[in-house]
Amino acid sequence: MASSMIDSELFKDQYGTEEMRHIFSDQAQIQKWLDTWAALAKAEAAEGIIPKAAAKEIAEKANYQNINMSEVREGFKKTAHPLMPQIRSFAKSLSPEAGGYVHWGATTQDITDTGLVLQLKDAQQLIVKQLQELLTSSLKQAKKYRTLIMAGRTHGQQAVPITLGYKIAIWANEFGNHLDRIKDGQKRYLVGELGGAAGTLASLGDKGLAVQKTFCDLLGLETPTITWHVSRDGFAEFASIISMIAGTVARVANEIINLQRTEIGEIEEGFTMEKVGSSTMPQKRNPMKCENIVSLTRIIQANATLGFSSMMQEHERDMTFWQSDWSYLPQICINLSAAMKMLNDVLNQMIVHKDNIKNNLFETKGLIVSERVMLDLGRYLGRQNAHEVIYENAMKAFEEKKPLLDLLLADKRVTADVDEPTLREMLNPEKYSGASAELVDRVLSKYHAFLK
Repeated sequence: MASSMIDSELFKDQYGTEEMRHIFSDQAQIQKWLDTWAALAKAEAAEGIIPKAAAKEIAEKANYQNINMSEVREGFKKTAHPLMPQIRSFAKSLSPEAGGYVHWGATTQDITDTGLVLQLKDAQQLIVKQLQELLTSSLKQAKKYRTLIMAGRTHGQQAVPITLGYKIAIWANEFGNHLDRIKDGQKRYLVGELGGAAGTLASLGDKGLAVQKTFCDLLGLETPTITWHVSRDGFAEFASIISMIAGTVARVANEIINLQRTEIGEIEEGFTMEKVGSSTMPQKRNPMKCENIVSLTRIIQANATLGFSSMMQEHERDMTFWQSDWSYLPQICINLSAAMKMLNDVLNQMIVHKDNIKNNLFETKGLIVSERVMLDLGRYLGRQNAHEVIYENAMKAFEEKKPLLDLLLADKRVTADVDEPTLREMLNPEKYSGASAELVDRVLSKYHAFLK
């Protein structure tokens, strides 16, 4: 029986993906520990610390199937130690000689930290894949709607016209930035750990540093500059990047929620018959996926803060944070994977209501381009005087719900320098989207490889 939403048979795909759940399964965790023992044995054999035959046998039998999980669970209850039951179970599957060299010279945290890093490496590969999918999907939509003029909004109010492609290209660029962050950050957090009892490698004598490098190389991890048993900044950085990705995913989903409001109705997350928005209001077409996404990102960002509190460690090793690392890091990765999958579905299935976009663009009867009129009039009156003139007319147009054009044509301060045809042209919101399309092109050019 499942005891969390991540493992719930009913809700698990809303809170995670099968691929990410597998990466952080019990089987995967223990297999990563076995992989570290195999790499350790090989590295030590290469330096003549343990027999090569023992290392070979350890590597060949470092398989989850050789662990007796019932025995391990009972052993954990008795020892209260997270690794000794696995060491004993694994050693039983080996010959007496090879079994005696399992975990040679290492400390528990070397194995558990490195195993967790290997899981994060797998998780990151999936996250990168999903980020690339989000980038591609958003680039395609940005290109498709490159020139579709819509109302830009600031402070929840219409501001000046933009294009829908411009809005989506900003999303795409953020996804691209996150890919850069991961590429840069991994050299600091995809780092192996092998230091022994207090991190000095004393248990391996003068071969410690050589073993450490070979150990990390075999696992495809960076070699640490110095032991990081109590330096948890790498995990904190990883959690920060996950949290930032979640922030972008949440912003995109929340934007779609707002644009799907009945009173706006410009973008819809996608709809097919049988999708139900409400159990009591049959007419509802709620942005259910986007709401789920925002909910998940709140959980992610709240859990990610544990990465910062775990940075406070005592002396050379401290066990108080291990269980939080094993808990929050898998959770934020699993939840993020689900949120990204849902958002990619939304981006590929979203419905753009062009008629509503156009109606909203003209909703304020010219007020959306009052900036343009102000700046053009400023050539004759000066910028500040022009602002006052247009401000007075704009506020009157708003209060009396009149077209701005009518009020401007009745104002001699305006018509003294600008004729009616010019005013009509200036008040056309479809003629004032600035460099929106060209800015989309910049993003498309920067990430052109993802459109192939």
